[in-house]
Amino acid sequence: MVSTTLQISDAKPKLKYPRAVGFIISNEFCERFNYYGMRTILVLYLTNKLRYDDNTATILFHIFTSLVYLFPLIGAILADSWLGRFKTILYLSIVYSVGGIVIALGAIPSLNLPVNEATVIGLVLIAIGTGGIKPCVSAFGGDQFKLPEQIKQLATFFSLFYFAINAGSLISTSITPILREDVHCFGQNDCFSLAFGVPAVLMVVSVLIFVCGKPLYTMKPPSGNMLLGVGKVIIEAIRNRSKAISSTKSHWLDYAEEKCGVKMVADTKALLKVLVLYLPLPLFWALFDQQGSRWTFQATRMVGDIGGFTIKPDQMQVINPLLILAFIPLFNYALYPLLEFVGIKRPLQKLTLGGLLAATAFLISGFVEMKLEDSYPVLPKLNESQLRIYNVMPCDYNFVSDLPSYENFTVKSMEKIEYKHIENQDFKTYMLEAQSSNPTLCPSFQSMIKLPPGEATSYYMKMANGRAHLAEYVENPDKPKGGVPKVRLLPNVPEDSGELTLKSKDKIYRMNTNETEVISVEPGKYTLKFGTNELGTVNVMLGGVYIVSVYGSQDSGYIPSEHILTEPNNVHMLWQLPQYIVITAGEVMFSVTGLEFSFTQAPSSMKSVLQACWLLSVAIGNMLVVVIAELKLFESQSAEFCLFAVLMVVDMAVFVLLCTSYTYVDYSSVSEEEVDSPSKKTAHLEGHSNKAFNDDA
Repeated sequence: MVSTTLQISDAKPKLKYPRAVGFIISNEFCERFNYYGMRTILVLYLTNKLRYDDNTATILFHIFTSLVYLFPLIGAILADSWLGRFKTILYLSIVYSVGGIVIALGAIPSLNLPVNEATVIGLVLIAIGTGGIKPCVSAFGGDQFKLPEQIKQLATFFSLFYFAINAGSLISTSITPILREDVHCFGQNDCFSLAFGVPAVLMVVSVLIFVCGKPLYTMKPPSGNMLLGVGKVIIEAIRNRSKAISSTKSHWLDYAEEKCGVKMVADTKALLKVLVLYLPLPLFWALFDQQGSRWTFQATRMVGDIGGFTIKPDQMQVINPLLILAFIPLFNYALYPLLEFVGIKRPLQKLTLGGLLAATAFLISGFVEMKLEDSYPVLPKLNESQLRIYNVMPCDYNFVSDLPSYENFTVKSMEKIEYKHIENQDFKTYMLEAQSSNPTLCPSFQSMIKLPPGEATSYYMKMANGRAHLAEYVENPDKPKGGVPKVRLLPNVPEDSGELTLKSKDKIYRMNTNETEVISVEPGKYTLKFGTNELGTVNVMLGGVYIVSVYGSQDSGYIPSEHILTEPNNVHMLWQLPQYIVITAGEVMFSVTGLEFSFTQAPSSMKSVLQACWLLSVAIGNMLVVVIAELKLFESQSAEFCLFAVLMVVDMAVFVLLCTSYTYVDYSSVSEEEVDSPSKKTAHLEGHSNKAFNDDA
């Protein structure tokens, strides 16, 4: 009985789960909702609203992403050397919130802000904010636990933290495309301001939540940044080696031992040994992050209808976080044991396999793009012109011209002719003589037409002041930005005839008959109406450009005609599923395994430095996309996708060569004193925080 009492009295009381953790996890959910929500619709905003072409939008997107992964270096130095984690997170989160608000306000047309400048400023502030807090939040959550007593509770925290990251990503990736396209505001057929505004509000909420938890937080003072220490070792070694008359050291870093210490030099050597293997890694991120740029543009040229639901092009990105949640347990309990059975069990082998999966994903995307290219419109080359003439008259017309190879042609009533390959090196003018098949009803006429090289020029025949003539307008036969279909009106009706309306069950669009107007409309079946007169229907589909011509008057009635300028999309978005599945499998195998390898193969003091270098590899990868996009090596997007696939295979071959000389190191054997020491405790925490961050990245 006595011994039992003694056992009870000696037992340590169980520590309570830190209440502060709830504030940190809620903060992370809101922050990730903001980042992924904004990022999902960014390239479509750059093309649809800011009028950048796909190439420029891709470059801007990847420069932004690159900055996001460069600023963690600054954030880590601020937190570890000067401000501490709490102040760093707070100050940079405020900067982050301002960036989101600036972009949302810039997207409101009525404010008349310099939208391009506002967008760039907002993106830079967001990059500073999200990048700066990235290495701090998960580690700050880990600071709330007492180790090693709460090691199991710490693992639970990182599971919840990981769930918050993916939940925020999943929900925002689903919702912001709906806010962008299905909500109409400020007289426009979309609402980018709301789609940016909701995530910005969530970011402000995340700051408030974070501040509310302050009385409960355990805050540790800055302990010094090892990244600066590594830099000091390298600089000191180079300086002393250059002064030495002859080489007396076995390793060039040994020249820094006198000033930096033997242990710091030894740890830096171990770090560099791992970093050599990092050299090929940026290319993986160059492929992976194109889900938000090139693959989104690819989706805009595809069909999204599934029954009564339409998938938005930017919603395809939701597949990635969904699959991650499914793949991680599947890989741990099924795939990895199977791979181990066939001999693939070491981390570097899994890394290589992950890279090859990314290459396979891009090869698949290249084949999908080849299928899409069959339906792409013919665009004028630099030494070509395109000519289209629409006859919006009740008579046929025969044309005689001095246009080479097209001296005689006929345009029937309410139909068109189009010549897509007219050789033309310079800006030229040609004479057309139009002979009516019924001169009493439709006057003959003469007209001059202009054909600039590299452009598509269109004319349509109409009456004005009792005379027939050709009205010119600039045509764009390319696929519409963002895939949103367009309808152009070519009216030949009396002035002040009112409006032509396109009406569906829940939407109505109005077009002024006094001008050649082009509008963007949502996909669907529309009834054409002139006042109370129904003229027929037009079925508008994603990726299509439609011409609606109307002839007549209220007394004689109206005659409509529909022409398809650009064929609608005919390949379904679900054909992107294989490439998303394969690259997500590659991400789980590459990213999770990569950090696991890095943190088991580096000394405890170097784990935070490796996190910074891992993030730096993501930044470099995104800059590689910028370089390749800027070089414009191919006109065909499928060729560029295949180029990335080939480069990734070569990259993994180089990686395998580097791995052949690598010897695994076991840092797991530590003394009991090390476990209880502050340095060991910090290293253990960093290992968990980086795993959670890897899921975030």
